[in-house]
Amino acid sequence: MFIHHNRKILVTGASGYVGGRLVPELVRKGYQVRCMVRNPKVLKARNWPNIEIVQGDVLKPDTLSAALQNIDTAYYLIHSMGNKSNFEVMDILAAENFGKTASKAGVSRIIYLGGLAKSSDKLSPHLKSRQTVGKVLRKSGIQVTELRASIIIGSGSASFEIIRDLAKKLPIMITPRWVRSNCEPIAIKNVIEYLIGCLESSETVGQILEIGGGEIFTYEQMMKIVAELMGKKIIMIPVPLLTSRLSAYWLNIVTSVPMSIAHPLVEGLRNDSICSDRRIQEWIKLDLLPFKIAVQMALENDKKGYLESRWTEASNLPSYSDSAELKEGIFHNKQIIHTDVSREKLFQVIQKLGGETGWYYANWLWKLRGLLDRMIGGVGMRRGRRHPTDIRIGDPIDFWRVENYQIGKILKLRAEMKLSGQAWLEFEVKEAEHNIMTFKQTATFLPANWFGKLYWYLTIPSHYFIFRKMAKNIVKAAKREIY
Repeated sequence: MFIHHNRKILVTGASGYVGGRLVPELVRKGYQVRCMVRNPKVLKARNWPNIEIVQGDVLKPDTLSAALQNIDTAYYLIHSMGNKSNFEVMDILAAENFGKTASKAGVSRIIYLGGLAKSSDKLSPHLKSRQTVGKVLRKSGIQVTELRASIIIGSGSASFEIIRDLAKKLPIMITPRWVRSNCEPIAIKNVIEYLIGCLESSETVGQILEIGGGEIFTYEQMMKIVAELMGKKIIMIPVPLLTSRLSAYWLNIVTSVPMSIAHPLVEGLRNDSICSDRRIQEWIKLDLLPFKIAVQMALENDKKGYLESRWTEASNLPSYSDSAELKEGIFHNKQIIHTDVSREKLFQVIQKLGGETGWYYANWLWKLRGLLDRMIGGVGMRRGRRHPTDIRIGDPIDFWRVENYQIGKILKLRAEMKLSGQAWLEFEVKEAEHNIMTFKQTATFLPANWFGKLYWYLTIPSHYFIFRKMAKNIVKAAKREIY
């Protein structure tokens, strides 16, 4: 074995899709793992055993030293796509900060997961950024192993959800040119195996290696296969004038992936993504999962309703500080109900909010708000939930994200829809006296400007009515135990 198990491994991006599956496997194999994350509460909610969690932000160099102390190998699984319009600049800055600090800390190796495409091709901004990050990390002087992958197939993968949603919802598709591009998909299981295999293979040190599943398809072929496995058929009509931006708008409306992620992904689909270098298969022996098997496994996990990790769990939005309560100009809508319903039953209902359950009142209005958000490039309501009832800090719930969660006590959601300000929705259950519970529901809005204030004042009547009925229906549902 190449690396000793008594040397510490750092995983950045541990709250993301790939990192969320890599960490448990590293621990299972006996490695000492440290995870770096902006908000430690997000990882603490995962309840992973035997890991060290440190706070750090690649865009704040002074926060990185503690995370990189006594680290032998660091996994770099960070990207800014979906959070900033200038994600390429942010990616480079983040990699520079990390590489410089890692070099000073004496890190011997970085393992980085990038994007697969020929460097000689005219790369999309997303793929170009992925490959530039590898170059920046290598400039640090540290030995870098860069794995380049095409689309990753697995439950919770953004690329897979796009293909799945298109195949599921559209029996007839007007398709752009990119559906004829070739790619070599790879199962998330094999991606994790390669990432860990690099730790144990000295041949991979300092190499740029391409990883794929061994089968080559066009995106059209993949969508037809996925449709077939779902018991559906899909007809595709090619239209050469459909641009990547128009395609992204379409994906934004039809699939769970918002415009901020769909557009850079679609731009990258014009580049063929096929392995031309298969050396890694000689050094790391794997049983590569066929595409159909990987899709079947992903669909089965979707049906179970529980995802180990999902693309939606990575968020670059700032954490909420309770000091916001003290700021001038903050608005509240508070609904307080005293009830003899038990704490457990009340919270069982609260835990089901969003997703298939909905919001207990005027679900059509919530969906309309989500559709409007999608139309202006927001996340909308289609992200749903990771699990029907299980909640952990950092989870997305429709166009909200869980910011605080204490089972039986509090659920606090932060809005991620497009707003002229910041918004939160909080549910709290407290015991009053004589077995009477106090259920408090609080909507909070911190306007960013005069338009935000105008928005709040114009919506006061509708918000009062909606939130009041919602609170009452939550209590009624708890009394019935079902909704």
